[in-house]
Amino acid sequence: MRYHTNMRIAEWLVDLLFPPRASEQRMRRGDTNAVLALLSPTVIDTCTPPAIGLLPFRDPLVRALIHEAKYHEHERAFALLGGALHEYLAEWTADVGFGDVCVVPVPLSAARQKTRGYNQVERVLAYAMRGVSITVHSDLLVRLRDTPSQTTLSGSARQENVHGAFGAVHPLSPESTYILLDDVLTTGATMQAAIDALTQAGAARIIPIALAH
Repeated sequence: MRYHTNMRIAEWLVDLLFPPRASEQRMRRGDTNAVLALLSPTVIDTCTPPAIGLLPFRDPLVRALIHEAKYHEHERAFALLGGALHEYLAEWTADVGFGDVCVVPVPLSAARQKTRGYNQVERVLAYAMRGVSITVHSDLLVRLRDTPSQTTLSGSARQENVHGAFGAVHPLSPESTYILLDDVLTTGATMQAAIDALTQAGAARIIPIALAH
Protein backbone atom coordinates (compact mmCIF):
# COMPACT_ATOMS: atom_id res chain seq x y z
CA MET A 1 0.00 0.00 0.00
CA ARG A 2 2.79 2.42 0.90
CA TYR A 3 4.51 1.65 -2.42
CA HIS A 4 1.41 2.57 -4.44
CA THR A 5 0.87 5.71 -2.36
CA ASN A 6 4.47 6.79 -2.99
CA MET A 7 4.04 6.10 -6.71
CA ARG A 8 0.93 8.29 -6.85
CA ILE A 9 2.74 11.09 -5.03
CA ALA A 10 5.70 10.80 -7.41
CA GLU A 11 3.38 10.89 -10.42
CA TRP A 12 1.59 13.95 -9.01
CA LEU A 13 4.90 15.76 -8.55
CA VAL A 14 6.03 14.94 -12.08
CA ASP A 15 2.70 16.17 -13.47
CA LEU A 16 3.06 19.36 -11.45
CA LEU A 17 6.49 20.06 -12.92
CA PHE A 18 5.72 18.76 -16.41
CA PRO A 19 1.98 19.02 -17.11
CA PRO A 20 0.82 16.09 -19.26
CA ARG A 21 -0.67 16.60 -22.69
CA ALA A 22 -4.46 16.44 -23.01
CA SER A 23 -4.18 13.23 -25.04
CA GLU A 24 -1.89 11.74 -22.41
CA GLN A 25 -4.35 12.60 -19.63
CA ARG A 26 -7.18 10.98 -21.60
CA MET A 27 -5.09 7.88 -22.22
CA ARG A 28 -4.31 7.50 -18.52
CA ARG A 29 -8.03 7.34 -17.75
CA GLY A 30 -8.36 4.33 -20.05
CA ASP A 31 -7.25 0.78 -19.48
CA THR A 32 -7.25 -2.58 -21.26
CA ASN A 33 -10.91 -3.25 -20.49
CA ALA A 34 -11.96 0.18 -21.75
CA VAL A 35 -10.11 -0.32 -25.05
CA LEU A 36 -11.40 -3.86 -25.56
CA ALA A 37 -14.94 -2.61 -24.95
CA LEU A 38 -14.45 -0.35 -27.98
CA LEU A 39 -13.16 -3.17 -30.19
CA SER A 40 -15.71 -3.49 -32.98
CA PRO A 41 -14.24 -4.92 -36.20
CA THR A 42 -15.96 -3.17 -39.09
CA VAL A 43 -15.70 -3.75 -42.84
CA ILE A 44 -14.52 -0.58 -44.60
CA ASP A 45 -14.98 -0.62 -48.38
CA THR A 46 -12.78 2.37 -49.24
CA CYS A 47 -10.17 -0.01 -50.67
CA THR A 48 -10.11 -3.34 -52.54
CA PRO A 49 -10.22 -5.80 -50.91
CA PRO A 50 -12.19 -4.08 -48.14
CA ALA A 51 -10.31 -3.35 -44.93
CA ILE A 52 -11.19 -4.21 -41.35
CA GLY A 53 -11.27 -1.25 -38.95
CA LEU A 54 -10.85 -2.33 -35.34
CA LEU A 55 -11.50 0.77 -33.21
CA PRO A 56 -13.64 3.89 -33.80
CA PHE A 57 -11.36 6.90 -34.30
CA ARG A 58 -14.21 9.21 -33.27
CA ASP A 59 -13.89 7.94 -29.69
CA PRO A 60 -11.72 10.29 -27.56
CA LEU A 61 -9.75 7.44 -25.99
CA VAL A 62 -8.93 5.91 -29.37
CA ARG A 63 -7.85 9.30 -30.75
CA ALA A 64 -5.65 9.84 -27.70
CA LEU A 65 -4.02 6.42 -28.09
CA ILE A 66 -3.30 6.94 -31.79
CA HIS A 67 -1.90 10.42 -31.13
CA GLU A 68 0.34 9.28 -28.27
CA ALA A 69 1.60 6.29 -30.27
CA LYS A 70 2.17 8.21 -33.48
CA TYR A 71 3.79 11.39 -32.22
CA HIS A 72 5.05 10.75 -28.69
CA GLU A 73 6.29 7.12 -28.66
CA HIS A 74 4.23 6.36 -25.59
CA GLU A 75 4.63 2.75 -24.43
CA ARG A 76 1.21 2.69 -22.78
CA ALA A 77 -0.40 3.63 -26.09
CA PHE A 78 1.53 0.88 -27.88
CA ALA A 79 0.51 -1.63 -25.22
CA LEU A 80 -3.20 -0.76 -25.22
CA LEU A 81 -3.47 -0.70 -29.01
CA GLY A 82 -1.43 -3.88 -29.19
CA GLY A 83 -3.79 -5.54 -26.73
CA ALA A 84 -6.79 -4.78 -28.94
CA LEU A 85 -5.00 -6.06 -32.04
CA HIS A 86 -3.89 -9.17 -30.16
CA GLU A 87 -7.48 -9.89 -29.13
CA TYR A 88 -8.67 -9.67 -32.73
CA LEU A 89 -5.83 -11.70 -34.24
CA ALA A 90 -6.01 -14.42 -31.59
CA GLU A 91 -9.69 -14.94 -32.34
CA TRP A 92 -9.13 -14.62 -36.09
CA THR A 93 -6.39 -17.27 -36.20
CA ALA A 94 -8.55 -19.62 -34.16
CA ASP A 95 -11.48 -19.37 -36.59
CA VAL A 96 -9.82 -18.93 -39.98
CA GLY A 97 -7.46 -21.31 -41.74
CA PHE A 98 -5.47 -19.43 -44.36
CA GLY A 99 -2.23 -21.42 -44.26
CA ASP A 100 0.96 -19.41 -43.88
CA VAL A 101 0.04 -15.97 -42.51
CA CYS A 102 2.26 -12.94 -42.04
CA VAL A 103 1.66 -9.36 -40.98
CA VAL A 104 3.08 -6.55 -43.10
CA PRO A 105 3.09 -3.09 -41.46
CA VAL A 106 2.67 -0.16 -43.83
CA PRO A 107 6.11 1.52 -43.87
CA LEU A 108 6.82 5.17 -43.22
CA SER A 109 8.69 7.32 -45.67
CA ALA A 110 12.46 7.40 -45.14
CA ALA A 111 12.31 11.05 -44.07
CA ARG A 112 9.51 10.45 -41.58
CA GLN A 113 11.20 7.34 -40.20
CA LYS A 114 14.42 9.29 -39.69
CA THR A 115 12.66 12.22 -38.02
CA ARG A 116 10.38 10.14 -35.80
CA GLY A 117 12.86 7.34 -35.17
CA TYR A 118 10.26 4.59 -35.15
CA ASN A 119 7.21 3.19 -36.94
CA GLN A 120 4.27 3.24 -34.53
CA VAL A 121 2.62 0.26 -36.24
CA GLU A 122 5.72 -1.89 -35.68
CA ARG A 123 5.80 -0.87 -32.02
CA VAL A 124 2.14 -1.84 -31.60
CA LEU A 125 2.85 -5.19 -33.26
CA ALA A 126 5.57 -5.91 -30.70
CA TYR A 127 2.81 -6.13 -28.09
CA ALA A 128 0.14 -7.70 -30.31
CA MET A 129 2.17 -10.67 -31.51
CA ARG A 130 2.83 -12.16 -28.08
CA GLY A 131 1.35 -15.65 -28.10
CA VAL A 132 -0.02 -15.36 -31.66
CA SER A 133 1.35 -17.76 -34.26
CA ILE A 134 1.73 -15.18 -37.02
CA THR A 135 5.03 -13.88 -38.33
CA VAL A 136 5.78 -10.20 -38.91
CA HIS A 137 7.67 -9.05 -42.01
CA SER A 138 8.52 -5.40 -41.39
CA ASP A 139 10.96 -5.26 -44.30
CA LEU A 140 8.76 -6.89 -46.95
CA LEU A 141 7.15 -3.65 -48.10
CA VAL A 142 9.17 -0.49 -48.67
CA ARG A 143 8.48 3.11 -49.61
CA LEU A 144 9.88 3.78 -53.06
CA ARG A 145 9.62 7.54 -52.60
CA ASP A 146 8.79 10.04 -49.89
CA THR A 147 5.32 11.54 -50.05
CA PRO A 148 3.88 14.67 -48.43
CA SER A 149 1.59 14.20 -45.44
CA GLN A 150 -1.93 13.09 -46.40
CA THR A 151 -3.59 15.11 -43.64
CA THR A 152 -4.57 18.20 -45.63
CA LEU A 153 -5.20 16.50 -49.01
CA SER A 154 -8.55 15.66 -50.58
CA GLY A 155 -9.49 12.08 -51.43
CA SER A 156 -8.37 12.25 -55.07
CA ALA A 157 -5.20 14.14 -54.16
CA ARG A 158 -4.38 11.47 -51.57
CA GLN A 159 -4.67 8.75 -54.20
CA GLU A 160 -2.36 10.61 -56.55
CA ASN A 161 0.05 11.38 -53.72
CA VAL A 162 0.66 7.73 -52.80
CA HIS A 163 0.21 6.13 -56.23
CA GLY A 164 3.21 3.86 -56.84
CA ALA A 165 4.75 4.84 -53.50
CA PHE A 166 5.25 1.25 -52.30
CA GLY A 167 7.05 -1.82 -53.54
CA ALA A 168 7.70 -5.36 -52.31
CA VAL A 169 11.35 -6.37 -51.90
CA HIS A 170 10.84 -9.80 -53.51
CA PRO A 171 8.16 -11.90 -55.21
CA LEU A 172 5.40 -13.11 -52.88
CA SER A 173 3.67 -16.48 -52.62
CA PRO A 174 0.07 -16.62 -53.86
CA GLU A 175 -0.49 -19.41 -51.32
CA SER A 176 0.26 -17.19 -48.32
CA THR A 177 -2.03 -14.73 -46.56
CA TYR A 178 -0.75 -11.22 -45.98
CA ILE A 179 -2.28 -9.06 -43.27
CA LEU A 180 -1.54 -5.46 -44.20
CA LEU A 181 -1.61 -3.25 -41.11
CA ASP A 182 -1.84 0.54 -40.75
CA ASP A 183 -2.76 2.75 -37.81
CA VAL A 184 -5.62 4.84 -39.23
CA LEU A 185 -7.81 4.38 -42.30
CA THR A 186 -9.53 7.46 -43.72
CA THR A 187 -9.93 7.59 -47.51
CA GLY A 188 -8.11 4.28 -47.98
CA ALA A 189 -5.61 5.78 -50.45
CA THR A 190 -2.47 4.72 -48.58
CA MET A 191 -3.85 1.27 -47.86
CA GLN A 192 -4.81 0.79 -51.52
CA ALA A 193 -1.35 1.78 -52.72
CA ALA A 194 0.18 -0.77 -50.34
CA ILE A 195 -2.33 -3.44 -51.44
CA ASP A 196 -1.45 -2.78 -55.08
CA ALA A 197 2.25 -3.22 -54.34
CA LEU A 198 1.65 -6.59 -52.65
CA THR A 199 -0.64 -7.70 -55.49
CA GLN A 200 1.92 -6.76 -58.13
CA ALA A 201 4.49 -8.85 -56.27
CA GLY A 202 2.26 -11.94 -56.45
CA ALA A 203 0.13 -11.86 -53.31
CA ALA A 204 -3.35 -13.29 -53.88
CA ARG A 205 -4.80 -13.17 -50.34
CA ILE A 206 -4.49 -9.79 -48.65
CA ILE A 207 -6.39 -8.74 -45.54
CA PRO A 208 -6.06 -4.98 -44.84
CA ILE A 209 -6.51 -4.03 -41.19
CA ALA A 210 -6.49 -0.57 -39.60
CA LEU A 211 -6.19 -0.06 -35.86
CA ALA A 212 -8.68 2.81 -36.11
CA HIS A 213 -11.11 4.13 -38.69
